[in-house]
Amino acid sequence: MTEVKAIRVGVIGFGNAGRNFHSAVVDAVPGMELATIVQRSGDAAAQAFPHVKISRSVEEMLRDETIRLVVVATPNNSHLSLAAQALEADRDVVIDKPFALTTADAAKLIELAHRKKRLISAYQNRRWDGDFLTVKKLLDDGKLGRLVSFESHMDRWRPRPSLGVWRDKDLTAGGALYDLGSHLVDQALVLFGTPEAIFADIRIDRDNAIINDAFDLRLYYPRLTVLLRTTCLACSPAQRFVIYGTQGSYMKFGLDPQEDALKRGEKFSQPHWGEETEAAWGELTADDHGNIVHSPVQTLPGDYRCYYSNVRDALLEKAPLAVTARQAWRTIRVLELAQESSEKRMAVPCDFSDQPLERP
Repeated sequence: MTEVKAIRVGVIGFGNAGRNFHSAVVDAVPGMELATIVQRSGDAAAQAFPHVKISRSVEEMLRDETIRLVVVATPNNSHLSLAAQALEADRDVVIDKPFALTTADAAKLIELAHRKKRLISAYQNRRWDGDFLTVKKLLDDGKLGRLVSFESHMDRWRPRPSLGVWRDKDLTAGGALYDLGSHLVDQALVLFGTPEAIFADIRIDRDNAIINDAFDLRLYYPRLTVLLRTTCLACSPAQRFVIYGTQGSYMKFGLDPQEDALKRGEKFSQPHWGEETEAAWGELTADDHGNIVHSPVQTLPGDYRCYYSNVRDALLEKAPLAVTARQAWRTIRVLELAQESSEKRMAVPCDFSDQPLERP
């Protein structure tokens, strides 16, 4: 039997995303080889991954024709140009969220990928957060009955903006809306599909901030309201999930532990990866024939490797791609409509009628 060679991967960028959410994850996925990291200056990548080639430019990396998959893990306003450059060089592409800053840009990348017959996907790794996997299972199992209200929060305590960091100073980057909002919207669309309408309040809450750092998005579905929220002034964070249904409710505090573990330099091979302690589990409250019963719900383990394992299998034609480019386009459209709603101070209908066609 012929041995299948590992898919060689080049990662562009070595900030937090490039280091912790891409290089570290790719390096831990069987069947993938972290071959090159593009870091324009400094030696942080070489120190963290001494077995990996360090390139000083995208052009240098692309000269290596054995690189099949290119990961764009750079500031948001560079996603379009770098992804297009990789596609034109006949490489498959993963783009860190947000996929693009506009649906027009997203459509350009999708059409280019189709023309070049290349895979393109957005890195929506938080579909593999343990808390989200747990919520999805609860809903699939019908534990709460018919849902009436779904709240999802990703809050932070960062009272002082870091104006030396691009996320807090680049007005074209999209702010918190395009950062954490990309995750929250993607998760909502996975669970509930296309909303009927959107109402949004996008704002700057912190002193001296110059880009949006807080938002409330309300997505309207038939007999269901979905609230997505982020603030950087949550000294005491709100619940991660608050869900009400006709048969009970579910409440969960705390974020998935994988991000902090990766920042600490922990490895996926360590025992109990992605597991939460019992103290962090959510609680299901239900009415059992007039008796209110509180039950802890063990959080399923999360695993960001699943995203890249799926990309690997899609490239090998063993599985359909989990995070498609059209799904990424829809997420950007919701964020665009949220901006429109916030500016008009009114709900706007959600329309996906001009979404790119599904391509074979």
